[in-house]
Amino acid sequence: MNRIEKRMEELQQKNEKAFVTYMTAGLPDMEGTKALIKAQDEAGIDIIELGIPFSDPTADGPVIQDASYRSICKGTNVKGVFTAVEEVRKDCEVPIVFMMYYNTILYYGVEAFAKKCAETGVDGLIIPDLPKEEQFELVEALEHTENAPILIQLVAPVSADRIPMILENARGYVYCVSSMGVTGQAAHFHKNVRNYLENVKSVSKIPVMMGFGIRTAEDVAGLKDTIDGCIVGTHFIELMEENGYNLDVDQLVYLEVLMSWPLKVLCREDCKGICSQCGKNLNDGPCGCVEEPKDPRMAAISDIFSKFKEV
Repeated sequence: MNRIEKRMEELQQKNEKAFVTYMTAGLPDMEGTKALIKAQDEAGIDIIELGIPFSDPTADGPVIQDASYRSICKGTNVKGVFTAVEEVRKDCEVPIVFMMYYNTILYYGVEAFAKKCAETGVDGLIIPDLPKEEQFELVEALEHTENAPILIQLVAPVSADRIPMILENARGYVYCVSSMGVTGQAAHFHKNVRNYLENVKSVSKIPVMMGFGIRTAEDVAGLKDTIDGCIVGTHFIELMEENGYNLDVDQLVYLEVLMSWPLKVLCREDCKGICSQCGKNLNDGPCGCVEEPKDPRMAAISDIFSKFKEV
């Protein structure tokens, strides 16, 4: 079973939502990229979308466009990203999805690209500029490659009657674009976003994920009965940029994100959970532990994750 499908199945069995992040490969450099992947895995991120820098990222807003440009200027290329993923796979099993544009695959060679993904441990592909009607060559290459990545399908509010066709034989998860335009539009969702998502949910046999413009838990709180998870990209990059990608992977991400989440047992709505420091059952009263303030650099990600993971 593909890592993406395995992770989604585990989450559904636990009645939890999926939390997916996007980061641009090659920033702050390739070593930093590998460290960030491992840090997110340790912090409990469910799936990582790894953006392959491209000179004309038409689906992306200014933040990701700028990140892509700076990564290219640092010399990032597909070969280097494959090498990084292969090295990460030695001790990291977090599902990794390449988000990229089709020209890069065509230049690399479709069959060769599919095989390299399988060899290095890439679990999925998201290709915004490759519509369903044009996917036949890539789909054929993936079908003839053992352990090939899943081609994640995207749908948008304007997909309408095409949604059943797009999702036929889809695997992994459905990427639901929440708004018209580009990434990073700060929760300016389509006016009929709920109807659109409910339509996708009624058709889809696999988890439905929502992306584009999500920054806080409140952005998606009213939709969590419909979607199976959310994707945070632009805002995650902004958080990394604010502190110069200077993450202590063991302390900042793990302690400030993972350990600050309320360890809440979903036994009843008013359950207070247990103390993340001493383990005392907080339903029996306060434990007296002093709560350390959250690092403001990670507060937004912690906010999304802690609230959204609770169904």
